[in-house]
Amino acid sequence: MCYYATVHYKLHFACVPCRVSFKRHPSGGREQQPCPNCGRALVCAGHDFAPPPRRDTAAWSAVAAVLGAGLRYEGLEPCGCGKRPRFRPRRRAEVRARLAVAARTGLPVAEALARRDPATPEAD
Repeated sequence: MCYYATVHYKLHFACVPCRVSFKRHPSGGREQQPCPNCGRALVCAGHDFAPPPRRDTAAWSAVAAVLGAGLRYEGLEPCGCGKRPRFRPRRRAEVRARLAVAARTGLPVAEALARRDPATPEAD
C-alpha cells in the first residue's frame, strides 16, 4: 500500500488576481475558501504547484491559463507519490503555442496545455 495514501497532505490554493498561493487542507464539502487579501474564491492548484514570484506577471498569466482550463499541477500518481510532475506551461509563449495548436486542430484547450510538445500527443 502506498504510504502517501494514508496521510492527508495540504494542497496548494492560488488567487491569480492577487498573485498569491497558500497551502491548506481541502474543504471537504464546504464552500470554496476565500482569499485573505481580496475575498475571491481560491483555486485549487494541486500538490506540485510551485508559485512564481509575485512580481512575475507573465508567469502568473500562464498559471491563470492553466488553472482556467481546469488543470492542476499534479504528479503522475493521484496519491502524490509520483516522482515526476506532469508538464504545465510556465511562460506565455508556451501557452500561446499550445492555444494556437488547439485552435488549428480542434483539440480541447486543457489537453493542448497538458502536452509537453504541442504538436504530438503524450504517451501517458
